[in-house]
Amino acid sequence: MKKVSFKTLGCRLNQYETDALLTRFHQAGYQVVDYSSPADITVINTCTVTNQSDQKSRNTINQAARKNPAGMVVVTGCMANNHKEQLEANEKITYVVDNERKSQIVSLVDAHFKGEVVHPETYSGDVFGFETVDKSLHTRTSIKVQDGCDNFCTYCIVPTVRGRAVSRPLDEILENIRRVVDNGFKEIVITGVNIGRYRYKGYHFEQVLDNILELPGDFRVRISSMEPDGFGPDFHKVFQHPKMAPHLHLCIQSGSDSILKKMRRMYSVSSFMEILESFRSAYPDFNFTTDVIVGFPGETEEDFQQTLRIAREARFSHIHTFRYSRRKGTRADRMEDQCEEPIKAERSEMIRLISEENRLSYMENMLGKTQRVLIEKVSQNGMARGYGEHYLPIQFSTPLRTKNTFAEVLLDKIETGESPYLLATDQSFRP
Repeated sequence: MKKVSFKTLGCRLNQYETDALLTRFHQAGYQVVDYSSPADITVINTCTVTNQSDQKSRNTINQAARKNPAGMVVVTGCMANNHKEQLEANEKITYVVDNERKSQIVSLVDAHFKGEVVHPETYSGDVFGFETVDKSLHTRTSIKVQDGCDNFCTYCIVPTVRGRAVSRPLDEILENIRRVVDNGFKEIVITGVNIGRYRYKGYHFEQVLDNILELPGDFRVRISSMEPDGFGPDFHKVFQHPKMAPHLHLCIQSGSDSILKKMRRMYSVSSFMEILESFRSAYPDFNFTTDVIVGFPGETEEDFQQTLRIAREARFSHIHTFRYSRRKGTRADRMEDQCEEPIKAERSEMIRLISEENRLSYMENMLGKTQRVLIEKVSQNGMARGYGEHYLPIQFSTPLRTKNTFAEVLLDKIETGESPYLLATDQSFRP
């Protein structure tokens, strides 16, 4: 039996597509092994959103080739679209497969072992052509409802490597979710490149969620990431449903309106804050996380101070900070007043410190409250670990709980450190 391993870099969409490939390889009779183990095939699902992402992908490719010198190395993902010729010239790589044909990798590998000489481009492209996940590297699973983007933010390479926006048919989405729930998954993460732009035969994203939430089964729904211009004024009402997780990763990118205009973002700082207020008025404990780009071309000290102010006022429990990275072919790459790297590093660190303060403050506010935890791991000493509906890491002692089950817990204490988490008491097993 041939062995296959996987390495995923980048976004949750990549994670979903890796899980779908893993499922298909398993169904085709391959043995799925950990990335650290010897393998006949290594599939690397790359990211290219920043220069750092490119370097991580290159390092991973070299590492895979060193570990399995006689094995196949299949490179896919966004870097395969962005640097295709460069990767195809790399003798360490057996096949380079673009995003459009990623779902065909199993067929390509099968043909290879049958002695057939096949180029990946001989296969037809289908960004939704993945199997329903029944094996996953994670407790939760994702459902891809949309791909591509038409926003063309001035810094972003995604429309180039993922293509124009396209939406998955609603009946396919619902059938996919029915099957993953039947396969035992308890948390469904709705993902895509720009899911708020979902449009299919008159359906928009809120209607997709309404249909998902009406499906039977004990599961909850989480949204991976959204753009602030991707929904209407009543979108927060969707979260009244008990299956919806009260957490949203809402990308602000900058607290300066002038920088947002240069980025070609479709909102203002005030409209963004109005969204947060509408949610928090209805759900005071709602958890917002975000992305921020520092050192965008032309970002002055005043612009950055505005971002610092919003980072504090918005009370994001986590801020994923990116140092602006020039991407060839984007408009921002041609802009003047490119920011120096030491300034980017300094600003990134300042945002990180605010993020840590916000996170601890949010955790403190949640003490004494209950959470429904999806258990991801139970250690030999009976400590269960998982995430509550507000997407906070939680640990608690339990005598009987198992992985991939829900538990109602009371939040007792914060364990600080490099990665803070909450200690809790299992409400079902109180003495």
